Amino acid sequence: MNLVDEIAPGLSGLETLQALIAAGGRPPIGDSLDFTFTEAGDGWAVFTGTPGIGAYNPIGTIHGGYAATLLDSACGCAVHSKLSAIQAYTTLELKVSYLRPITTDTGPLRAEGRTLSVGRRAAFAEATLKDANGRIYASATSTLLVMERPQKPARD
Repeated sequence: MNLVDEIAPGLSGLETLQALIAAGGRPPIGDSLDFTFTEAGDGWAVFTGTPGIGAYNPIGTIHGGYAATLLDSACGCAVHSKLSAIQAYTTLELKVSYLRPITTDTGPLRAEGRTLSVGRRAAFAEATLKDANGRIYASATSTLLVMERPQKPARD
């Protein structure tokens, strides 16, 4: 399943992201982890979610992968907003810093991603994960590979 090809074929990165948001902003992983793609602009993107008990780890807090997923999504889509219709990206590296524990009592979280630089082959972005009061729970930096979008094979 490729949401870009299904929802926004031939559109620029930012146009694609805006079409995804208009279509409900819920990538398939958003169903599993209860988060939504809510905002995008030139060089930035926002995901929001409320972690539930299903994301708990054995020590009684939300698993760090929940925060990492929202931060990776925000970084990636911030970069995607700067790409052309024939470009794609993938994360090469994600560094996450966890500043405080997340529990179901934390409430809604907002991952805000910003593009730092986009070149021909590499892009760099950063993101923060904050609660409704603006407290930061985690932050991330990301290096992404920029590439030509894979083409579908022609059908006979």
